[in-house]
Amino acid sequence: MANVNSVRRAEIGREKRARTRAQLVAAAGSLFARQAVESVTVDDVVKEAGVAKGTFYVHFEDLRALGAAVALDLVQSFDELLQPGRLAISEPELRMAFGCSCFIDKALSDPAWARVVARMATASPSGLEAARSRFLEDMRRFSKGVPQGGVPPELSLEIVSGMLLQLLSAFGEGRLSRRHREDALAAILRAIGLDAKQIKSVLGRLPPSKDAALALAPGKSPKPRRRTSAGKGG
Repeated sequence: MANVNSVRRAEIGREKRARTRAQLVAAAGSLFARQAVESVTVDDVVKEAGVAKGTFYVHFEDLRALGAAVALDLVQSFDELLQPGRLAISEPELRMAFGCSCFIDKALSDPAWARVVARMATASPSGLEAARSRFLEDMRRFSKGVPQGGVPPELSLEIVSGMLLQLLSAFGEGRLSRRHREDALAAILRAIGLDAKQIKSVLGRLPPSKDAALALAPGKSPKPRRRTSAGKGG
């Protein structure tokens, strides 16, 4: 019985630590959405989370580590929702457009999320590695079908990442609106080497903005589109 109790006490301790860590991450996310990342202090975070200052250092070495956790949490949870829809698409250029459109649609439906992601991408870029690796995989596949002299995948990744983060910031802060969505996606596709005809074809096969936003609402996975499996023929 003593062993059982000690095991249960250890489980309770782990659960409590996980809840407290999640409180700190959520508190930081709320603060980062309201003010500049560099202006947030440890005191601000613990006050927002409702915990003692010493508790912060039990879970995080410093604010940079907490920022990385916020970015990872935001992007990883969204990336997991995005994956089923992404994997249902065979064409790499359509996959990239789908991913970018979903990030933009998320920014339009949740501006605070967009502001935090854009800000934390600069402060803690490691939090975006999962999403970046998806784009790089698709860009490498896309580059195989492009004649020599095209933009190298690694350079395309940096161009698209920079554009997408700037767009998230602009949509999140209200400098751009839903009417700019298609032009923003076209600009990204143009940057990776698609011509006007290809861009029109890709954009014509993306789901409407409202459908993408609904498909990626909290707790839901994006529904594979009926036409994505037809990617071989465009």
